[in-house]
Amino acid sequence: MATAQSSQPTRTLSDLGDLKAAAEGTAAMDTPSPQRDAFGRSYATGKRKNAIARVWIKPGTGKLTVNGREGEVYFARPVLRMIINQPFLLSERVDQFDVICSVVGGGLSGQAGAVRHGIAQALTLYEPGLRPNLKHAGLLTRDARVVERKKYGRHKARRGMQWAKR
Repeated sequence: MATAQSSQPTRTLSDLGDLKAAAEGTAAMDTPSPQRDAFGRSYATGKRKNAIARVWIKPGTGKLTVNGREGEVYFARPVLRMIINQPFLLSERVDQFDVICSVVGGGLSGQAGAVRHGIAQALTLYEPGLRPNLKHAGLLTRDARVVERKKYGRHKARRGMQWAKR
């Protein structure tokens, strides 16, 4: 019985060095370039529960506009404003970007989560180097928790009928 010959040529150390240099060159090319429109803005969509936010960010003074109103007026509770500012705090870009967004659906809490998700996505498109920090903090992941539907034969989604023996 004859043994099969390997079709791969034997590699030398210089060949491996060339492969390493080629791999490093392609790794540098894999970093994405910033995505900005003609006005210097980056756009992203954020979602949370039933709320959907369309978010544009551009360099500015930290002004937030939601559905044509100021952010402090639209999101009156401090907790909601804190949620919205999380991407800027983590990326150390507080008061460096103006945010313009339109939000539909859901309540205020879901809308604040959607705006936060949209801001984080838009920041990664504007500056791709910020992605690892935002991803590690979980701001780029869409929170998929939604209200469970009501089932027939039940009072609520899981609450059963009240039963009394006597």
